[in-house]
Amino acid sequence: MLYSNDKELFSLLKTRLYTSVIGDILDQMGYFHQFLPPQVRPLRDDMVIAGRSMPVLEADVTGFITEKAHNRLLEQNFGMMLEALDSIEEDEVYICPSSSMHYALIGEIMCTRMKIRKAAGSVVNGYHRDTRGILALDMPVFSRGAYAQDQGPRGKVLDYRVPVEADGVRINPGDIVFGDIDGVVIIPKQVEAEVIEKAYEKATGENFVAEKIRDGLSAVQSWARYKIM
Repeated sequence: MLYSNDKELFSLLKTRLYTSVIGDILDQMGYFHQFLPPQVRPLRDDMVIAGRSMPVLEADVTGFITEKAHNRLLEQNFGMMLEALDSIEEDEVYICPSSSMHYALIGEIMCTRMKIRKAAGSVVNGYHRDTRGILALDMPVFSRGAYAQDQGPRGKVLDYRVPVEADGVRINPGDIVFGDIDGVVIIPKQVEAEVIEKAYEKATGENFVAEKIRDGLSAVQSWARYKIM
C-alpha cells in the first residue's frame, strides 16, 4: 500500500503526484471530464490542495433578506454559509461550483474560520476577495481571480454536503479534490484507490522516460519502448 490513511494519501498527492498524471489515469479509466474550468487557478503558483470535498450549493439572490419568502433561508443572511463553515472538518475542501460571476464566493474571514477548523483549503468556480488577507493565512485557495464585490446581497448558500456540478463536473461529498498550478481535478471516491496506484506507477515511469530522453533517446524510440509520453 502506498498509504494507510487520508493524511498519508494527501501527502502523497502533494509531494509525489500532480494533476496531469491523475488526469491521464482518469482518461484511461473512462472518466473524461474531471477537471474544473482552466480559469480556476491557485492564488499563488506554488499552492497545492488535496482533501475531501465538502460541496456547497450557492444561488443568486436580490437583496440581503427576502421578506415573506416561502423558503425561510432567503430570510437569513448568507443562507447556510455560516453553518457550512462551522461544519467543515479537517482536510476537507470548501468547494463551490458558483452561481453567477457577479460577486466573490470566498474571502479572508471565511478562510480564517476554515483554517481554525483545519480545512485543506477552498476551491470556487468563481471569484475570491481579500487577496492579501488570504495569502497571509497561507491556506490554499483556487478561484477564477480577485473581485471585491460581496456575496451578501447577491448570493446565498442553499445547502452543503450535497452533490454539486461545476461546468459539467459532478462533485460528490467525500470525492478527492486535487489542485496545483496546472488545474483542479476531481477524483471520484469509488475509484480513488485505483487512480492513485496507477498514477503513482505512471509518474514513476515518466521520470524514468524523461531521464532516458535526456540521455539521447528519441521520442519515437521512447514511445515504442515504454508507451509513456
